[in-house]
Amino acid sequence: MMNASSSDILIHGGGPVGLACAAWTLQKFPDAKLILIDRNPKEDVDLMAADSRGIALSHGSKLLLDTIHAWPTEYTDIHRVHVSQAGRFGRAVMMREELNQDALGHIIRYRDIHITLRQALRKIQSTSPHFEWQHLSKEDTQVNINAGCIVHAEGGLFKKQDWVESGRDYGQSALVGLVEVENAAPYQAWERFTSEGPLAVLPSHYGPNILNLVWCGSPESSRHRLQLGDDDFLESLQKEFGSRIGCFLKIQDRRLYELGLNYRKEIIKENAVWIGNAAQTLHPVAGQGLNLGLRDAFLLAEKLVGVFSGSTESHTPAAVHNALVSYAASRKADRTTTIGLTDFMARVFTSHLVPVVMARGLALSALQWLPPVKTALARQMMFGRR
Repeated sequence: MMNASSSDILIHGGGPVGLACAAWTLQKFPDAKLILIDRNPKEDVDLMAADSRGIALSHGSKLLLDTIHAWPTEYTDIHRVHVSQAGRFGRAVMMREELNQDALGHIIRYRDIHITLRQALRKIQSTSPHFEWQHLSKEDTQVNINAGCIVHAEGGLFKKQDWVESGRDYGQSALVGLVEVENAAPYQAWERFTSEGPLAVLPSHYGPNILNLVWCGSPESSRHRLQLGDDDFLESLQKEFGSRIGCFLKIQDRRLYELGLNYRKEIIKENAVWIGNAAQTLHPVAGQGLNLGLRDAFLLAEKLVGVFSGSTESHTPAAVHNALVSYAASRKADRTTTIGLTDFMARVFTSHLVPVVMARGLALSALQWLPPVKTALARQMMFGRR
């Protein structure tokens, strides 16, 4: 057990969402009495061999992270997204020009986001005299800290979380890796819905022909694909995806992740609040999980600063609770829309019912030919519900 101490704000979780919440809070209010509990190693070098999967971040997330100088140097943009379903009619294409944006989104390695946020927080730490960044050792399994507000930002991956409240197990796993292709268009992302789940091929900063692969399927099929030799795997991928980007030439760094939806009905309780994956874990079909978590962190930081930047007399439990109630209300529309949208897409695009198959083909076609609807959907993906 760690020594007892106290603070105004206690953040559990040193992943991207917890780090970002601490950074935004301290940037706006450097004198905040804030403690961050981080279960990751203290040195960045220990994380260099960590999670290397490509993560989709929206342009809205980039704008938020730019405010704390936490945008990684190695990334690639998405200028165009092609959405279709395998063996069925219906497709839609989204382009950055339709939204008058520099990019629809960006692909970054998870570890690069993590390390860049750590580096950004260290710079902010130098001007934050009351900030404590505590790294737990293996022996420190419990924390004894009194805090005016407790922020839970330790989420974890689906089925590896220590909480289960509401949601569903999609019966899917995501196989991720890096694939080399013959003839990829730069800044192009592909989302193809197969009979078992979405198959995404996304750009990477390694070059135009080295792409991030996210192939969702049943746990049995995904484990089988993981165990295939490279040639057999590439042949299977080619058959499922088609020849739009030429031949698939190489595959490397294959990994599996189980997929599901898990979300808290209530994200506040007294002086405690849950954000990021501690509040909701989403299917990666629309790449919205971390984006939603960053919006959580940014808006929560604003509410915390509003309470704790005032006089000490204003730091009452009632004031903290009222701020959290206001926070939860401000996040309701964005959470509900994003959770509902990803859940709907994850389920409807794996249905084999003929009416559903026909309806989703019509929906994709309608999306293509109804620009206002397509623009509204793209803006939800980029900036959330505001």
